[in-house]
Amino acid sequence: MPLHTRLVAEALATALLLATVIGSTIMGTTLAPDNPAFALFVTSTSTGGMLFVLISAFGPVSGAHINPVVSLGLAATGDFAWRECLPYIVAQIIGAVIGIWMAHAMFEQPMLQLSATARDSAGMWLSEAVATFGLLLVVLSCAARKPTAIAAAVGLYIAAAYWFTASSSFANPAMTLARAFTATAAGIRLADVAGWIAAQCLGAVAAYLAARLFWPKVTVPSELPAAEFQRTPA
Repeated sequence: MPLHTRLVAEALATALLLATVIGSTIMGTTLAPDNPAFALFVTSTSTGGMLFVLISAFGPVSGAHINPVVSLGLAATGDFAWRECLPYIVAQIIGAVIGIWMAHAMFEQPMLQLSATARDSAGMWLSEAVATFGLLLVVLSCAARKPTAIAAAVGLYIAAAYWFTASSSFANPAMTLARAFTATAAGIRLADVAGWIAAQCLGAVAAYLAARLFWPKVTVPSELPAAEFQRTPA
């Protein structure tokens, strides 16, 4: 598949994901302004379901990374080209911002917004590190052993992580940056973005190291018959 086609798919998939996150947040808080648990349930189930759909639909086209740490994690394990990481990340960021604008437009809100929601506590940084660690570990484990399970596993993991993390599990640097540009309850203050992305990167590195331990690559040395596989670290 040509790179430009894959980049369009990445941008579109990320846009639809962010439209889902922001749109469901607006819908949930509108329907039940005094019931934050209901609003969170709406957003978590919508996001988990949409991830399953997007990965199933766009996976055969672009891999449906929809997340810079996924692109970088797959590159680190040799399952994606390093030279394509930057174009993928740019497409993901552009798609994320477009998705937020789509949600604003659908709910007739101002297109250009800036979040004032402070998210700068140690608990939230730890939450993002844990959420990103779990997400990337799920992706790498499925990629190593059962690629067909990625869509369901990622969707279920994120739906659950909304509830067990204090940050509601952004676990995505492109999404984190884009959510600085929405004044809805899903937003994050621009000044807090760097800390969150740093925490996500730390979680991603930990996930990569764990994946190397748990699911080492299978290599076939050229001097041995194909049947004599040796399992070695990636």
